Amino acid sequence: MSGPGTLLRDRAEQASNAPVRPVGTPSGRGGRACSAVAGAELSVPVSTLGPVTATISGSDGRAGPNAPVPLPALDAAATTRCRRRVHLDHDPTADELPRALPDPAIEQRRADAREHRAHIAETLAAAQGEAWRAVPAEGTARERARLTGELVAAGVAVIGGAVLPLDPAGRRGAAELLVRGPGGYLPVIVVRHRITDPGSGALTVPLGTPFPELARPDEERKVRSQPRDLLRLAHLLRMAQAAGWAPRDAALGGVVGLDADVVVWHDLRAEHWPGERSTLAEYDERFADRIAVARAAATGAEPLAQPSRILECRRCPWWPTCEAALAARRDVSLVVRGDTAAALREIGVDTVDALAALDPAHEPIPMPGMPFADAVALARGWRRGLAVARRVPSVPVVRADVEVDVDMESFGESGAYLWGAQLSYPGGARPGDQPEGYRAFATWEPVPTEDEGRSFGEFWTWLSGIRAAAAESGRSFAAYCYNEQAENRWLLSSAVRFAGMPGVPPISEVREFIAADSWVDLFAVVNEWFLCAQGKGLKKIAPVAGFTWRDPEAGGENSMRWYRDAVGMDGAPPDTAQRERLLGYNTDDVLATKALREWMTGPAILEVPLAAEL
Repeated sequence: MSGPGTLLRDRAEQASNAPVRPVGTPSGRGGRACSAVAGAELSVPVSTLGPVTATISGSDGRAGPNAPVPLPALDAAATTRCRRRVHLDHDPTADELPRALPDPAIEQRRADAREHRAHIAETLAAAQGEAWRAVPAEGTARERARLTGELVAAGVAVIGGAVLPLDPAGRRGAAELLVRGPGGYLPVIVVRHRITDPGSGALTVPLGTPFPELARPDEERKVRSQPRDLLRLAHLLRMAQAAGWAPRDAALGGVVGLDADVVVWHDLRAEHWPGERSTLAEYDERFADRIAVARAAATGAEPLAQPSRILECRRCPWWPTCEAALAARRDVSLVVRGDTAAALREIGVDTVDALAALDPAHEPIPMPGMPFADAVALARGWRRGLAVARRVPSVPVVRADVEVDVDMESFGESGAYLWGAQLSYPGGARPGDQPEGYRAFATWEPVPTEDEGRSFGEFWTWLSGIRAAAAESGRSFAAYCYNEQAENRWLLSSAVRFAGMPGVPPISEVREFIAADSWVDLFAVVNEWFLCAQGKGLKKIAPVAGFTWRDPEAGGENSMRWYRDAVGMDGAPPDTAQRERLLGYNTDDVLATKALREWMTGPAILEVPLAAEL
């Protein structure tokens, strides 16, 4: 089952922007959930089926006395979203507030997901024959829910495109599949990411026969932690139970992932959330909280959530609005992460200025996330407009006679299509050395493809040759990346997927390379030896070292769009100009890590203030 680490981080992020406690009946744990909306009288009980309205009793001018206001219903995504976003999504007065422009990459991912779901539906239709029925995609949600109900009443074994009825608690949602199990129907969702890793213990069943009673422990797969999938399953299960389609004691939900060959069944009563809580318990509390936030916003009651910067803000459409509010009040979350900001607010430290004024030697309370002295230094640096500060007078960075900067480009979970490398000789080039500069090892066949193994094998052969030449000549060697998690993942998986192809190393050789001191993660260096008031990403840190990208739109999300065009993924001819754009982007990424390393070990680093001196 899912490991607790990711679930814990997810929960901390969601709770971090909750400085205002909901009013109403608490759930008994932190007072975050409530069953009534402050400042409004419900004209019908929340538990009543059908349209839910409220009458506004306040005098804010938004609606006259007794004017009916529809109360919102939430889908599963709300349980993993920032509470303030839920508020703004349902506040009628927020329509004119600034928002970020739509992200084209999001639309592309949605299109990819639709294509993936269509493939799964075709597979099941062929495997199940008359036992398969799909709800037409056309029509209103109410009409599609009615059609789904008819298929449930008919006892169809596998229902595709199921829409569940709006339930009494204010839930709405749809399941890619409803599968008939013992006593009723259970939800199965289809996602376009990996849901297992090599290992054992996952409860799986072949996709063609997706029924839970046939599932068995898998000797080749273990569950990959995906908290959002689990919460969505809990949401849909509660809806199915409310509709009378699932047994009241049911606790199973299934997921079909990117590999599309099995259904992984999850026990939603398993206690792998913080505090030994089950997925169902975690979901119930989160949903009660988010529906209270949404209904307070919709009815003009006192807001139950205020802005606070968390990781989700980077891609939230409401960030321009929240950023302006946070900057105006110089909110403490602008310099520390969400859970740290929440802890500081509890002792009355709400602003960057208040934090900067504290004595770093006297920690008022134990704080999550970072040492208290670091938090104070970050606040003081932010007030001075500093992006970074040094922790130490001299930053220790591994340097070598022969250096290679590495950056990999992947297309989501589908594959790594480009390995870029920049070769340098800080110790001086020698006769017979390969020339300095950038190399690209790419496949322009849409991934996943066997040609990906060819490009990876060529990259590994070249890199191994550079290492061997350095060793034979008595010179030191080091290779660098920024945040090794992605590179390591694709190094290892490529060695497994393409084992036996020319140039592809055995997995043991890759593990040895990753474990060596000569494989250097510059992100880890930055994380350990610098305080970063504006983020630690390469696009944030490299400009401090004087580096700029040639493409003003350079970024991982945009590269996904460029890649689709470069390989003709949407049916158009492959765009060679976009291939060149990707190569330029990758070139700049490896040049950025080179510039960053040279800056950290050069005289310019002395111009960066020491944190202790702030």
